Amino acid sequence: MKQLKIILSGGGTGGHIFPAVAIANEIKKIVPSVQILFVGALGKMEMDKVPAAGYKIIGIPIAGLQRKFTFQNFKLPFLIIKSLLKTKKIINEFQPNVVVGTGGYASGPLLKAATNKGIPALIQEQNSYAGITNKILSKKVNKICVAYEGMEKFFPSEKLILTGNPVRQDVIDITNKKDEGLSYFKLNETKKIILVIGGSLGAKAINEAIGNGLNEFVKNDIQLVWQTGKIYFDTAKKQTVDFESKNIKATDFISRMDLAYAVADVVISRAGAGAISELCIVEKPSILVPLPSAAEDHQTKNALALVNKQAAILVKDIEANQLLIKEAIALINNETKQQQLKQNIKQLAFLNSANIIAKEVLKLANYKFD
Repeated sequence: MKQLKIILSGGGTGGHIFPAVAIANEIKKIVPSVQILFVGALGKMEMDKVPAAGYKIIGIPIAGLQRKFTFQNFKLPFLIIKSLLKTKKIINEFQPNVVVGTGGYASGPLLKAATNKGIPALIQEQNSYAGITNKILSKKVNKICVAYEGMEKFFPSEKLILTGNPVRQDVIDITNKKDEGLSYFKLNETKKIILVIGGSLGAKAINEAIGNGLNEFVKNDIQLVWQTGKIYFDTAKKQTVDFESKNIKATDFISRMDLAYAVADVVISRAGAGAISELCIVEKPSILVPLPSAAEDHQTKNALALVNKQAAILVKDIEANQLLIKEAIALINNETKQQQLKQNIKQLAFLNSANIIAKEVLKLANYKFD
């Protein structure tokens, strides 16, 4: 049998890269002999993250449209043409059976070039509000894997498959990890714990609200695991220096998110698609503070998909300074509300998304598997 070859593209943020890598890993599990290639945007984080995950990546000179007036936008048509020519060359040389896009700038030219040649294509839309690129591509691709119900308002309904978003394998089961987590973060098992996560770069409004409210956590005997991101970390270190003995812990990055989730009673988070998918799986009562500048305000729409099912609490970014600490303390002291949120968020979890999507990709390649 001829070797199976697949190209994946997803990047710009971890929210696009991680699902692409998770799908690639799952395909490789099912078909160890598969040849996988990634296509990314030059200068974006996928150019580092994908090789670190063990896959080859080729960069193309694509960029996004800037919302404010800038000369970069005048270059965009030329970058698109260059990227289309480059992806056409990549496809001609690699000869993939299928191409997969998980969002990000490079997905557009790759899937356009592939579908123009009649190569089967699949896109995975992580958010509850579809991005412009995926809406345009949806007319040409064969399958669209989505994480939310009601996506037929953006895409042809006959192409849709509800799969959820792939998540990090280690967070799928945190049931017996609490003791390890308490030891890892040096926390007291008798006191309540709030976990704050704002994404890899941090979240300005969340960080400022938490930094201003540290006394409230101490007064209420609440422990804090606070991922600040790189930008705010030095400020947070100064703010927490007097509170270390009270188990107020600030860190720029948490490598063991499974242990962080395992110890948390309540989570404060942005509302990126990946974060929400993980929160559903770990069944944590959550307060979501959507990033308002996210494309098409998709984080607010992601959050509302949970809030409308009484599965999370929403605090607007602009109101974080006044409301976030109050909401967090009220929730951590309200066991009944926590149980209600846990029950409801659990209903929205998808446990084997990467495997379901990988099998859809293999079906498009006409690959027979058990």
